[in-house]
Amino acid sequence: MGTEGERMLGGLLEDSRLAAFEDLPALVAAHAAPAGLHFVTLYVADLQQRILIPLPGQRDGYGRPLEPIRIDGTLPGRAYRDFEVVQGRSPGEPLWPAPGQRVWAPLLEGTQRLGVLGATIDAGAAVGRVRDLAALVALLLMSKRAFSDSCARLSRTEPMVLSAEMTRTLMPPGVFATRDVVVAAVMEPAYQAGGDSYDYALDGSTLHLAVFDAMGHDTAAGLTSTIAIGVTRNAHRRGAGLTEVADLVDAAIAEQFTDVRFATGVLADLDVRSGRLDWINRGHPAPLVVRRGRRVAELQGPANMPMGLGLQSSPPPSGYQLEPGDRLLFYTDGIVEAVDPGGREVGLERFVDFIVRHEADGLSAPETLRRLVRTVLQGRDDRPRDDATVLIAEWRAGTETLLPR
Repeated sequence: MGTEGERMLGGLLEDSRLAAFEDLPALVAAHAAPAGLHFVTLYVADLQQRILIPLPGQRDGYGRPLEPIRIDGTLPGRAYRDFEVVQGRSPGEPLWPAPGQRVWAPLLEGTQRLGVLGATIDAGAAVGRVRDLAALVALLLMSKRAFSDSCARLSRTEPMVLSAEMTRTLMPPGVFATRDVVVAAVMEPAYQAGGDSYDYALDGSTLHLAVFDAMGHDTAAGLTSTIAIGVTRNAHRRGAGLTEVADLVDAAIAEQFTDVRFATGVLADLDVRSGRLDWINRGHPAPLVVRRGRRVAELQGPANMPMGLGLQSSPPPSGYQLEPGDRLLFYTDGIVEAVDPGGREVGLERFVDFIVRHEADGLSAPETLRRLVRTVLQGRDDRPRDDATVLIAEWRAGTETLLPR
């Protein structure tokens, strides 16, 4: 990396300890300049991954405030989409009058895409230095944004209703990966959703997965979903099995409300070493298995009532053996009932076909879901008529090294 690069990263790390989220652009630029990186700019992706939004206070080479950049059709967007460093400038991007090559690097925390970093490099500076800086900046963004309302506000393009705020605050990030498994999830509409939710957590070699669809679209639906997630996590952390977890969710929802409230859901455990999947379905659409470009299984199980009605206990878990490279699709009915821009209902076959075609193109699970939102879930009014949630779990069995493409 060289002495200049080491000083850049070490100095930035030291000076960032007491910095707030809003301080990062100026702090990063100050440490990058002596290392030959100029006009450094930071962008974060909006909640729906349509645009890259500049952090506050940044300006282009002519002193003008930076404007958002589209993720589709631009070089910065390509860095974000493809997890790679790209060089150059495309129409509509900020102007940088200084000599040198413009470089864009994705801001990645593991495989979670936060945004992009742009820099103009001196002739003697290596492109790899931009990548190293972006890696550190991503870690700093993650450490600052957890307690920054301004960061949360920056990534939103419209107000968020209370039910969506409740569920999104509790749910894990939309991307997670190890050598053995990749998880990607998306929930739409981003600002009005309240009844849908998803959860996942890794416990040794067991990946806990859950998708819930609560009755209604109001604040009570959001509360039902948050109860389901909270009970699931609490039960898993006490060592409960799938049957007990589902029954505890059932009881907790029933105890919370005086009127009838319920949630359908799938709770699953995946052994990331062996590929063994166990699941319980409580009145929810059956998960699907996609293997080498085709749907090979619909994971049906014993018929069971939704959680919250208190009418029956959960059955023993069903089981299925995955093969390396298999993708599990968990979804709520809003995805198949969504209406595309042409007025057609998506339906199960078109939904699966979309996933299969993009898998064949070599796209990562996170990018597949981003494109699903952009091309399928945006109906004629730019919103699904119901909450729509998709979670993909891809079992890699340690066969590949991330980052994905």
